[in-house]
Amino acid sequence: MATSIRPFLMFEGKAEEAMAFYAGLFPGSSVSEIRRFGPNDPGPEGSILVATFTLAGQSIMCSDSFVPHAFSFTPSLSLFVDCESVDQIDSLAGALAEGGAVLMPLDDYGFSRRFAWVTDRYGVSWQLNLA
Repeated sequence: MATSIRPFLMFEGKAEEAMAFYAGLFPGSSVSEIRRFGPNDPGPEGSILVATFTLAGQSIMCSDSFVPHAFSFTPSLSLFVDCESVDQIDSLAGALAEGGAVLMPLDDYGFSRRFAWVTDRYGVSWQLNLA
């Protein structure tokens, strides 16, 4: 097997909801594999043991953590999206920020004619760029 590197997102009970939300935002995206905890597994039955989804050609893995921990996602690691149009970046910025937070509002910051940095309702950080 060839070496591969993929982002891995650990959710706390919202992995399936998040994957469906993200796949709905990016054309050609899909959930490709879901393995769930069974009745004799350590996690809650039916929750996501591990899953793989694809956003705009990028394979991403995720799971639902059943172990309590004192950390979550941090904006220091984000998913960077090169958008194709003003309409696309405006739509993505609005949808991803809904229920989350705007770290940098849509604007011209000099390095990009239109850029936004948001954290979504699941705590995942997104940098949206229109070159």
